[in-house]
Amino acid sequence: MGEMSDLRSVVRGTVLLAGDDGFDDARRPWNLAIEQPVLAVVEAADADDVSALVRYARSIGVAVSAQPSGHGASGNTDGVILLRTRRLDEVVVDAAARTARVGAGVASRAVQTAATAHGLTGMPGSSPVVSVTGYTLGGGLGWFARKYGWAADHVTAFEIVDAEGNQSRVTADADPDLFWALRGGGGDIALVTAIEYGLHHEPDLFGGRMVWPAERAPEVLAAFRAVTADAPQELTLWADLFQFPGSSPIVSVDVTYLGGEADARALLTPLDGVDGLLSDSRAVLPMIELGSITADPTDPGPGSSRAELLTDLDDLTVKALLAEPIAPLLAVQIRHLGGALAQASDSPHGAVREPYLVYLFGLPITQEAAAGITAKQQAVVDSLGGAVSGRKPLTFLNPAESAAAAFAPEALARLRQIKADRDPHGVIRGNFPVNG
Repeated sequence: MGEMSDLRSVVRGTVLLAGDDGFDDARRPWNLAIEQPVLAVVEAADADDVSALVRYARSIGVAVSAQPSGHGASGNTDGVILLRTRRLDEVVVDAAARTARVGAGVASRAVQTAATAHGLTGMPGSSPVVSVTGYTLGGGLGWFARKYGWAADHVTAFEIVDAEGNQSRVTADADPDLFWALRGGGGDIALVTAIEYGLHHEPDLFGGRMVWPAERAPEVLAAFRAVTADAPQELTLWADLFQFPGSSPIVSVDVTYLGGEADARALLTPLDGVDGLLSDSRAVLPMIELGSITADPTDPGPGSSRAELLTDLDDLTVKALLAEPIAPLLAVQIRHLGGALAQASDSPHGAVREPYLVYLFGLPITQEAAAGITAKQQAVVDSLGGAVSGRKPLTFLNPAESAAAAFAPEALARLRQIKADRDPHGVIRGNFPVNG
């Protein structure tokens, strides 16, 4: 394998090896709870650098794993060269065609800023600092998925470097198998340097967060169920149980509505009937302020999560979720799905038949805290019984899980065959390998 001392002569971007100043910082993922051992870190200057790196890695028998920042890191990087793609940061919006071409290092906020200037939007998640490419390779389950489906459904082309270091443009016509695999199958088959996808004309956005003391949780979830029972696709609600350190527990509902304020408020009337409201930030918002609704952290930190798709949010499921305090968890979130997500999708994920998703999150500050969080997550899932379907979106997997949990058996088999055909030597390694 050698010591990779000649790697700096192969690429024009930055190369850091073990022992170099800044190496440990460079290899750390966004989630600081994840240990990420690597042989080297390369920050590519451009797509040609990515090609050169892949050819080099292939020649010495090591794998390459790509991350702009590592929001979806799993720690599955032992023996790899970590590719940072932050410098692939071009954003080009074609307002007339309603399309965007974005480099692999571009964060959601940059696309939303560029698109909003033309009254357009992409398919953002809750965080403005997650990379569009990584999010989309995992399917992309965000705020507007009820109206438009998976973010990956709207990709028209991928610019990639394959396992031999060759660059190509992948479309449904040019390479249907690889195009299908990349629309939600993860980053295990090719290294994506840029994507092109459709934007949507959405000039109006109403959204915000309502907060109550935790003792109102039964009433809040009853109203949440009433609103989501027949919500139009333009309306998305996420309910949250929070236990912030040193504070009293609270319950909240986050909302976005693609339309006017009056219609939104009429649809949300059941929530207005819950007494004890502590705060209400709902308002007409510009698209670039979408991230303010949940105020996701914009700096790295430790986190421990687990997600499950729910077949129902009936009385027994709600009772189980509210039976005990959520501590040591920080948050339990319930996302309403359905709408366009339940429709057919020519992607590895396919349709999502489950109407809700539950997300359990904690801060593993110490090993003891981490163990307590994991135990609590398992206890909550166990209490939900048959409401848990067993399947979950790829971008919601945690390091203890595998890609097999995200796909139906037929889709997983097809992904594995494409991996075998395109990368038989395992030169490219995603966060969650399809053969893992």
